[in-house]
Amino acid sequence: MAAATLAVGVANSSLSEAYFSARHVYIGPLSLQHWINDALMSVFFLLVGLEIKREMLDGDLSSRSSRILPGAAAAGGMLVPALIYIGFNLEDPTVLRAWAIPTATDIAFALGVLSLLGPRVPASLKIFLTAVAIIDDLGAVIVIAFFYSEDLNFLALAAAAALVAVLATFNQLKIIRLWPYLLGGLILWSLVLLSGVHATLAGVMLAMTIPLKVTPGTSEAAYHESPLQKLEQALQRPVALVIVPIFGFANAGVSFAGVAPSILLEPLSLGVAAGLLIGKLVGVFGTVTILVKTGFADLPATATWSHIFGVALLCGIGFTMSLFIGLLAFDEPGIQDRVKLGIFAGSVSAGIAGYAVLRLAEQKSRPA
Repeated sequence: MAAATLAVGVANSSLSEAYFSARHVYIGPLSLQHWINDALMSVFFLLVGLEIKREMLDGDLSSRSSRILPGAAAAGGMLVPALIYIGFNLEDPTVLRAWAIPTATDIAFALGVLSLLGPRVPASLKIFLTAVAIIDDLGAVIVIAFFYSEDLNFLALAAAAALVAVLATFNQLKIIRLWPYLLGGLILWSLVLLSGVHATLAGVMLAMTIPLKVTPGTSEAAYHESPLQKLEQALQRPVALVIVPIFGFANAGVSFAGVAPSILLEPLSLGVAAGLLIGKLVGVFGTVTILVKTGFADLPATATWSHIFGVALLCGIGFTMSLFIGLLAFDEPGIQDRVKLGIFAGSVSAGIAGYAVLRLAEQKSRPA
């Protein structure tokens, strides 16, 4: 968020011309902005894919029963924001393709706000939020693949599929050194870029082939040093401290020159903001309420309804993934600026409201 705030400051300073021009400087075949959005963000999606695979095979989502509540909550948290956005923009079909912008949750920012409360919130609440956000990320990956891909090059797509099959064979053959997968991943990224499917999805495809467990009979310590675990741990700090801030700085800059405050009340900006703030709350909290009240699921251990309400608000922090989808949906800078303002307004409001609700819930549960 600091990088995004800095970007807005630079975009409205004497450095604004240099800032906007630098993004379009070409380095080889791609502009600087495309290297960031297509290449660096592939590493971000690689980490997302590794987290999804680990949680689905050996984490909090490894059993069918553990997936029901967060899975349904994530689905509701994607459906309702999309419907709200569509409702605001029905009269303008040209912007309807951006319906997915408010469906995203930024897992890093949401968990970051939750961590500000420290041990005062139940551990089960962090697990629930993480599970919802991870399933939400999986949904976002599927949405990007199906709705935001360009004209397809089927030859490149077939070559990419064949390479994924080779990498999956490496997994089956118990090849646990990382370099064959990473080398294959570089080639895979190039093929996916040429195919017309967004290049970042190469990161998710690669993640699905990385082995989680080493050969049977190895020690517990060796298990936790499996290729997937090692790669995930190696990527966490660079992604959090370098890649996400660079992405935020490169893409979040909005110039307010000649922009009236009423722009936030335009259907596009308002649809994004309302989708994140209200849609996520209604979708996540409403789904949990229905499942628990009908006996299909139980609340996370020691969590209260106030806790769930607060977490549902935190799911409205869309930031990174929402920005990413917004850039895929629109090329025109003026429309992108309206999208960014809606994302900022909705995400910041959701974060502040979620923190306040959880803080009040913690105070109420504290013994007198």
